[in-house]
Amino acid sequence: MTALSSTGRTRLGRNPDRARGDRAVLYEILDAGLICHLGLIVDGSPRVLPTGYGRLDDTLYVHGSTGASSLMAGPSQDVCVTVTHLDGIVIARSLFHHSVNYRSAVVFGRPRPLTDPDEKLTGIRTITEHLAPGQWDVARQPTRKELAATSVLAIPLAEASVKIRQGPPSDDDEDYALDIWAGVIPVHQAFGAPSPDPVLRPGVAVPGHIARRVTS
Repeated sequence: MTALSSTGRTRLGRNPDRARGDRAVLYEILDAGLICHLGLIVDGSPRVLPTGYGRLDDTLYVHGSTGASSLMAGPSQDVCVTVTHLDGIVIARSLFHHSVNYRSAVVFGRPRPLTDPDEKLTGIRTITEHLAPGQWDVARQPTRKELAATSVLAIPLAEASVKIRQGPPSDDDEDYALDIWAGVIPVHQAFGAPSPDPVLRPGVAVPGHIARRVTS
């Protein structure tokens, strides 16, 4: 496994000690997330679009409608994809040193539109299995018409950076004597109980892969 790239776009200008150069950490952050933010220029204006995604090896997949102007504009330019996990609110003795604990990944690259049907299916499966592991094997597969209406972009993970903050607040030395509470309020993401479709046919139980998703 290779280390993360170090380019003018991925080198941290502030708090470089929070950078991580291990590609495995990049994978962990991407695999633990559910929504990414895709930054690009559309019709001369910057846009940041929240979207689901999936990772397979060193490729990130995003998808949408073939009529979406953002996805049509993507392959003509480098884009920026970010994924962030909020792990805690850092409460300091001084307002200046309040912060958050987080894990973040930033990816730069030129998207490649998938035109081969088998490769497009691989991208859609990767996204589906990332959001709902096991669902690909039980849901109806896309028709040719649905596949033609779906745009899938493959974004390489060749140029990326990872930044992490963990631990307690970093107050000024003179402030440690203040009788003001300081510490971290942890933040966790959890899955709730599945809510069935109101028109679900009677007797259709929650499948095991969905139930496992809730308790994982």
